[in-house]
Amino acid sequence: MLSVLKKRYIIPVAAAGILYVGASFKDNLFEVAKQIEIFTTLFKEVNMNYVDEINPAAIMDKAIKGMLADLDPYTVYFNEQDVVKFKINSTGEYTGIGAIINRKEGKLTIVEPYKDYPADKAGLKAGDEIIKIGDINLSDFKEDVGQLLKGAKNAKIDITYLRQGKTLKTELTLNEVALKAVPFFGMSDNKTGYIVLSQFNVKATTETKAALESLKASGATQIILDLRDNPGGLLNEAVNICNLFVPKGEVIVTTKSKIQKHNNTYMTTRDPVDTQIPLVVLVNGKSASASEIVAGALQDLDRAVVVGSRSFGKGLVQRPVDLTYGTQLKITISRYYTPSGRCIQALDYLHKDKDGKAVRTDATKYNEFKTRKGRKVYDGGGVSPDLEMDETKHSAIVEALVKNNGIFDFATEYYYKNPNLGGKIPTISDADFSSFKQFLKREKFTFDTETEMALKETLAAAKKEKIDDGIMQAYQQLLTALEKSETVLLDKSSTQIKNLLRDELIKRYQYKEGLYDYYIKNNPEIKRSTALLNNSAEYQKFLN
Repeated sequence: MLSVLKKRYIIPVAAAGILYVGASFKDNLFEVAKQIEIFTTLFKEVNMNYVDEINPAAIMDKAIKGMLADLDPYTVYFNEQDVVKFKINSTGEYTGIGAIINRKEGKLTIVEPYKDYPADKAGLKAGDEIIKIGDINLSDFKEDVGQLLKGAKNAKIDITYLRQGKTLKTELTLNEVALKAVPFFGMSDNKTGYIVLSQFNVKATTETKAALESLKASGATQIILDLRDNPGGLLNEAVNICNLFVPKGEVIVTTKSKIQKHNNTYMTTRDPVDTQIPLVVLVNGKSASASEIVAGALQDLDRAVVVGSRSFGKGLVQRPVDLTYGTQLKITISRYYTPSGRCIQALDYLHKDKDGKAVRTDATKYNEFKTRKGRKVYDGGGVSPDLEMDETKHSAIVEALVKNNGIFDFATEYYYKNPNLGGKIPTISDADFSSFKQFLKREKFTFDTETEMALKETLAAAKKEKIDDGIMQAYQQLLTALEKSETVLLDKSSTQIKNLLRDELIKRYQYKEGLYDYYIKNNPEIKRSTALLNNSAEYQKFLN
């Protein structure tokens, strides 16, 4: 009986603690107290009186996560299990299988195995669908499957998987996986050094500095820093990366909040490596957070030319807060601002459209700021490059192909039909592109455009109302017209699609390392950046 009472009244007690703490920060104390009292009374009554046995922890978990979901996607609650599963390990080291995996629509697919790590050594390849781990069938497993692929170093795990319709088995041996912040660096020509910085973990500055010094020793007199697809990471590492190229005492980023203690200015504190070496920073729509701090600061300080396309626009700062019983809250506390005063954040989560989506600032309402030398730069979210390249932008049809695995799935089929390419660079011919379009049709690929979704919803509603027979002919005509339109759009984006297919296939045959080797001499953004650095007058023109 005591345990039942504890279970039923622990939330009100905990809530009282929240009220006490919250009171010191809230002016509207009465409204906070009122809402908490309503909630705890409701929770208690449901727990005591509902007709069936309920799970109080599960209900509370959903209630909290639902409440936070209305704020922004970065303010999240971790229950005890979440803390263990999702707590970020900023060292870049963990014990696991050494592969990117994706669980979508109940399927667990290998997206990319890392060379010489457990998944690769076990023979797993991109496109393999894991259907059984040990004795557990994944079709029956509704929890976080990632936990089944973790364990002690050298632990062995039996894996059953599907590959091109065949059921195969292998044994994985777990090992430490150390992800590099700088997975590649080299020379794009005899004087241009190229550094890929893929994440801002605790190794970011150390590895970037080592790469920079190595390239300079090899004759590099100018540098390309590639931050494309870098999702960000540790703030102090972003500041220290900038410090490699700017003097001690420079303001790199400020954070602003309604709470005074969260208003901070972050400055460089170390001796730089080289404050004069010409520098280009590459960004794209997947460069976020810490990547945007680096790109924005170096742009505002007129220290680098930014090349590519507008970055993601993630300028909200989070901090973890430990709660009771091993739970945790990651909460947005402030916004990032570049040295010129630009806000990096693109979406306004306080203001949402009729579909409940956060509003993006209209381009006509961007505010003008000035770099140190007086160049005009603008806010609106993210960092807009000094030299914008169309090659870095994906059309809507290409975004759909990437999002819904059209590129990935065709590459898987192509790989097994052409197993002997080895170290050769795949060439995607017009015939291959035609095969790709046929593949999409055969697999009934859906682009999920707004028009396509609306058409499907109309048919579903018609079937529900039993009037679908009357509109079926018109529906088929619209569907045919839509498919023709999508085919036209595919043809218009054929060059971009071919390039994405080639890049995906290079990873299949030569891992990510092979893709970097190819990029350094052939990627349009890198080639353009190299040419810009080799033309001193053009380079300086961007900075003056």
